[in-house]
Amino acid sequence: MENTTYRPTSDMTSSGALPNGNGVRKMVCLDVDGTLVDHDGHMDDEVRDAARAVVEAGHHVLIATGRSLGATLPIIQLIGLERGFSVCSNGGVTLRLSTDLEEGYEVVDRRTFDPGPALRALRHRLPSAKYAVEDDRGRFLSTERFQDMSFGVQAEGVTFEDMMAASATRLVVFSTDASAEEFGEAVESIGLQGVTYSVGWSAWLDIAAAGVTKASGLEALRDHLGVHIDHTVAVGDGRNDIEMLAWAGRGVAMGQAPPEVVKVADEVTGHVNEHGAATVLRSLLTS
Repeated sequence: MENTTYRPTSDMTSSGALPNGNGVRKMVCLDVDGTLVDHDGHMDDEVRDAARAVVEAGHHVLIATGRSLGATLPIIQLIGLERGFSVCSNGGVTLRLSTDLEEGYEVVDRRTFDPGPALRALRHRLPSAKYAVEDDRGRFLSTERFQDMSFGVQAEGVTFEDMMAASATRLVVFSTDASAEEFGEAVESIGLQGVTYSVGWSAWLDIAAAGVTKASGLEALRDHLGVHIDHTVAVGDGRNDIEMLAWAGRGVAMGQAPPEVVKVADEVTGHVNEHGAATVLRSLLTS
C-alpha cells in the first residue's frame, strides 16, 4: 500500500461523550510488551479484564506497539477490540478494525523507507549483529536464524543485498556483543540519516521512516477521531514510547521504565509484574 498523507491536526476542543452519556470519551493508547503483557508475553487476567472494561465503556482504545501486524492481532483479540484503530511497527503501519471487514482489519496507512543506507552503515559498525527488514508486503527478510516473537510471521532468510533492495516499514537490528547503552552509543556514532530509531531494553534497535513514531501515527488518528489532546491517555515502558508519552495529555510510564522514559511521563504506575496497566485502565472507569 502506498504511503498516505496525514491530515493537519485538528483544533477540536471536545472528544465527545461516552455512549452512555457518563463522562468524556477518551483516546486510550496502549503499548504491549512490558505494559499489557509481561516479558514472557503473558497477559494477566487483571490487565485483560480492565482493558476489556475500558473498551466496553466506549472509550477509543488503540494498541500502539513496536510489534508487527501478525504479532499485534492476538493482543487486539485478547482485549476484545473489534472496532477502531491500532498502530503497529512503531507507527509504520496503521490498522482499521471492523467486524464488517473479511479479516476483521485492514491496513489504512503504511510508511516505507529505503533501508539500504542504514544497513550499509550499521553493517560496517556492527558486523556481527543480526538484521531483519519488515517489507511493504508485511514479510520479514532476515539474516540467517534471526527470528523474534514481535515479527508475527516466520522470517525468510535472504542475502544482505536482498534486504537492502527492499521497501521497508521497519528495520530491526540485534546484537549480543554490547549492552543497550553501548549499542546506543554505537548507533549515535554512525549518524543515521533519513530515519527514526529507538534502542530497546537490550541491544535491540528499531528503525522506521524519518519522523515516524507511535506518536505520529496516533496524532493522525486523534485528528480523524476528533479527540482533544487533553483527552488522550498513553501507557508504555520503553524508549520507543518516549514520543507517545510526551504527546499524550496523560502519559503514564510503567514502573520498570528507564529514567529517560519516566522523565517525559506525567505519572508512573506499577511495574508490569504488579499489573500497573490495570491500575491506569481502572482509573478511566471512574473519571
